[in-house]
Amino acid sequence: MTPVASAEAGSVRLGTPIGRGVLATTILGSAMAFLDGTVVNIALPRIGRQFGASLAGLQWTVTGYTLTLAAFVLVGGSLGDRFGRRRVFLIGVIWFALASLACGLAPNLEVLIAFRAIQGVGSALLTPGALALIQSVFHPDDRAKAVGAWSGLASIAGAAGPLVGGYLIEYASWRWIFLVNLPLAAAVVAIALRYVPESRELVIGHFDLPGAVLCAVGLGGVTYALVEAGAKGLGSASVLVTALGGVAALVAFVLVERRSPAPMMPLSLFASREFSAANALTLTAYGALGALFFFFATYLQVVGGYTPLQAGLASLPMTLVMMTLSSRVGGLTTKIGARRLMTAGGALTAIGTLILATSGHHPDYWTHILPGLLVFSLGMVMIAVPVTVTVLNSTTTDRAGIASGVNNAVARAAGALAVAAFPLLVGLKGDGYADPAKLEPAFSKAMVLSAVLFAVSGAIAWFGIRDAATMPTPGHPLEEPQCTTCLPIGSPPLEPAHEHGSGGAPAGVGGAAV
Repeated sequence: MTPVASAEAGSVRLGTPIGRGVLATTILGSAMAFLDGTVVNIALPRIGRQFGASLAGLQWTVTGYTLTLAAFVLVGGSLGDRFGRRRVFLIGVIWFALASLACGLAPNLEVLIAFRAIQGVGSALLTPGALALIQSVFHPDDRAKAVGAWSGLASIAGAAGPLVGGYLIEYASWRWIFLVNLPLAAAVVAIALRYVPESRELVIGHFDLPGAVLCAVGLGGVTYALVEAGAKGLGSASVLVTALGGVAALVAFVLVERRSPAPMMPLSLFASREFSAANALTLTAYGALGALFFFFATYLQVVGGYTPLQAGLASLPMTLVMMTLSSRVGGLTTKIGARRLMTAGGALTAIGTLILATSGHHPDYWTHILPGLLVFSLGMVMIAVPVTVTVLNSTTTDRAGIASGVNNAVARAAGALAVAAFPLLVGLKGDGYADPAKLEPAFSKAMVLSAVLFAVSGAIAWFGIRDAATMPTPGHPLEEPQCTTCLPIGSPPLEPAHEHGSGGAPAGVGGAAV
């Protein structure tokens, strides 16, 4: 009899072989998505050189993945509730691995982009599944410790991503940043089948597939219009048609969610002033963050002459600051409230980004890059963790999981749209990303625009969020995040639901936020 055959969901203890197996499964599975989220930007110059890609092609290499992840991440949690969390998680892992294999073997850019989009769907299945497994499998007394261990160890994988990815790109090939997922996936499947018990919920209501499809079509249409406008012009018929089609699909998405008995994004959440402000803040801050990361690694390599490994090492202090301070900022938030911290975070991220904007044609790491990254990362952790506290406390406890999931999807959509829009706004197109004389001024302008968005996010926090809603009182302590150690690069830290929902509400939407 295998260990899993004798296990019962909700009763597993952390120190048992089954508990350690579940933890290993979720950490390794999340590590695949986290590594992918932190290394692809470093590979863009090499991908562009091998395929002779235009800037638009590199934009799609990034946004193809992010768009499908943003559109389907809420659906992934709902599928696990309905059809089995282990089953859907493993489908996501295998899906992600097969798409990674196709990306690693891609003969041209078009194939790479197509399988990046498919890879994003796999990530949408496995990303919420990891935390859902922990919530459903472990004994209630061990869940908080298990979530903390998972978020901390998985974040370490995300932090190591630029270093590992830079090494693979420099000494092997950019293809290996995708192929490295195959042994990880094999290990996850083997461990999960042996140690992870199955669990599911009795879910009443229809599955919100129309909402997910409309969201994907809407975001895809707007993104296509923004990317292609750089090459074809804003007046191009194809740009106008796809832009209007994308906007129409997003309007239809809102109408469908309003009428759906089990929406993947309950619009009633936005009746809360704090929830709406927190998501507006997320939209601006994570849009700026997505643009920063898209330009940063390419700028270091093309303008600064960094190798891929050096570009990966350059960002390591930023990830270490975020990981080290996330739990401390979380504790501070529950003592003094989120409003002041997020306002200060908006100011610091803007200042740090402006320092990066002054790096020039010969960026000096010690006088420009490192100081800018340190100030920026301090501000970013002061935004990402408090915004999660705000979201958790803007709704009822039983809706905390879906509220956190919506906030995560907003962050990922913001990053995708920013990557599509910023090159157009700063006048970079074609093969300009490979020319230091063209890339340097474009990078500087992009950092200034990012600084403006970060400053706006701070203003939203100050004017949009009330102290009373995010300040603890003797009789009403704030809801605290369970993911205390996180690396909030791709999105704010996700939180599990406290009670299993139904319909479109995932029981455990989660990730350590890469």
